[in-house]
Amino acid sequence: MPPATLIALTAEFALLIGGLVLLWRQGLGPAAREQPALLPAWDVTLSDFFLFIWLVILGGVAGQYGLGLYSRHHPLDKAHLTIIGTAAFHGGMLLGMAGYRLFFIRGKPPLAPFAGGVLRSGLATFLIALPVLTAVSLVWQGVLKLVHYPPEEQEAIDLLRHIDSSSLRLALLVVAILLAPMTEELVFRAGIFRYVRTRLPRWVALLLPAVLFASLHNNLGTFVPLVALAIVFSIAYERTGNIGTTIVAHALFNLSSALLVLAGVDT
Repeated sequence: MPPATLIALTAEFALLIGGLVLLWRQGLGPAAREQPALLPAWDVTLSDFFLFIWLVILGGVAGQYGLGLYSRHHPLDKAHLTIIGTAAFHGGMLLGMAGYRLFFIRGKPPLAPFAGGVLRSGLATFLIALPVLTAVSLVWQGVLKLVHYPPEEQEAIDLLRHIDSSSLRLALLVVAILLAPMTEELVFRAGIFRYVRTRLPRWVALLLPAVLFASLHNNLGTFVPLVALAIVFSIAYERTGNIGTTIVAHALFNLSSALLVLAGVDT
């Protein structure tokens, strides 16, 4: 086993142990169950919420359309198209959310401020998510093997594993670690979850944005684990009232996955 792979696996095991301890203290223990939710309700109308969703979708589609126009005159290979396309999609969604805040917002905004302590709470959320995700992944992979479903690696992971260009690899890491976590947390946690948590049964409020989040990644092999990850993030956002917590946790999760891939560990 290459030294880099051994170091990565050792570090991952240590993180899992730390995550198990935090999971008991902050997630499953008696004291954890008494923690109050700090996330205030998002007091907007249904029409305003759908306007928010429509602008997010419109922004993502516009980003993809702009890339399509560009690629007609400047053909791109698959790697460039995937990375730039992902950046355009997420960037467009961010522009849609910015447009909502600037021109249409009424009532309280769907974005909680980045208060102090987000690095600490984000790291704790990331560590807590690791053992949950590992356990769910093992069970889900066993189910897929029982039904003879062939494992399929996510496109971004496959690209990161086989890409030759250092600049493209860096661009992919920037999109995966910075841009994607911010966009997805603002949409699925600060947007959808915050709206439905006070209007639907709790299990539906947790599950609905999680399923939408996992579906966005378009990979059956990671679908259920990503649902579990999203639920952990929603609970963390609800408890802290700070979307910065889950953005940091999401970024750390993507960074950890990327480092494992670069170290030669099969994910």
